Amino acid sequence: MPTPRPAEDVRQDACPGALRPHQAADGLLVRVRIPGGLLRSGQLRVLAGLAAEFGDGELELTSRANVQLRALDERSLGTVADRLTGAGLLPSASHERVRNIVASPLSGRRAPGRWNVAPVVAELDRRLRAEPELAGLSGRFLFALDDGTGDILPLHGDLGLFPVDADTAALVLSGKDSRLRVPRTDAVTALLAAAHAFLAERAAQSSDAWRLAGLEDGPARVRARLEPDFPAADADFPAPAGADRPIGLLDETGGRVSLGVVVPLGRLTAAQASLLDETGEVTITPWRSVVLGHLDPAAAAGHARALAEAGLPADPASAWVGVTACAGRPRCAKSLADVRADAARVVRASGVAGRPVHWAGCARRCGKPAGDVVEVLATGEGYEVNGRTSDSAELSALVAQARGAGR
Repeated sequence: MPTPRPAEDVRQDACPGALRPHQAADGLLVRVRIPGGLLRSGQLRVLAGLAAEFGDGELELTSRANVQLRALDERSLGTVADRLTGAGLLPSASHERVRNIVASPLSGRRAPGRWNVAPVVAELDRRLRAEPELAGLSGRFLFALDDGTGDILPLHGDLGLFPVDADTAALVLSGKDSRLRVPRTDAVTALLAAAHAFLAERAAQSSDAWRLAGLEDGPARVRARLEPDFPAADADFPAPAGADRPIGLLDETGGRVSLGVVVPLGRLTAAQASLLDETGEVTITPWRSVVLGHLDPAAAAGHARALAEAGLPADPASAWVGVTACAGRPRCAKSLADVRADAARVVRASGVAGRPVHWAGCARRCGKPAGDVVEVLATGEGYEVNGRTSDSAELSALVAQARGAGR
């Protein structure tokens, strides 16, 4: 596997990839991009095997539905890259960090989505990799494809689509409607044109911005470059109501079901990953959960029981739903606490579900999800919960109270 050449004349972001590891306190970290979060049968098992053989034994799910391997050493990187390539998880050396594509995980399986965006994800990934100039996008640049349910819009991708009817989508720039409308048949063409427009505008401004919002008037300038080719609407599309996190048994069209499973703190053991892989197709969601699709209803109930016994609840009322944390000690040298251990202790002690909550080991707040989130911040002397100082004795109660507020 050749080493990708950095894009010239652009300050490189430090976002890790499969071929560009990040040095963490616990060893090297690699990030494997999973466009749309979709893993074919056997791919999750390959990732789990790499984690068990060369890493810390667990897979780490990210807020962009990607997968990270931690605690690798330099000697293992070539073998890891070769096995990822053999499993179809590393189809490009030059573009591997720019394959950041999130999509509605239940698209095409159930109402009320207007489009099945899975084919759009596949086409976008293929054509993105075929255009050498687009390797110059940063590892943070994000494509976000919402099927019309409103689940992906809040993630504020740099470029995205939101279907307004069966044949037309709004082009979304930095999470907002550009009012440009794109025919379904030209969806990927429009996204790639917008990506090229971003790079052209970045060059015109002599900017090293990694994301569209980092450019001066970025969305407006990209829109102006695209406007001659796509019609404009008179008004924004109505704001969608939003969608619940896909957890539990979820009816599909045609009598099958999907099963949404919570992955506590986004960490999968090799045994858990192998159990999930046995069902076939696995979709990682941007909420660090997984969805198993196209299941027989009776079989899905059995899967749910087995997964719950393995520590992966499929209960939308689980206190683990919406609980996230950064790497924390000892994995990150900047962290002021072992936030994962503390988060797990609080979840088990309180058993209270509610608003999403993110545990951060320092003021960088790595991995914090978008939207309304309870923030638990390590200070070195304890934690702050939404800015309120807490001692260890009252931490569980304070987190439970914050998660319940506004419900």
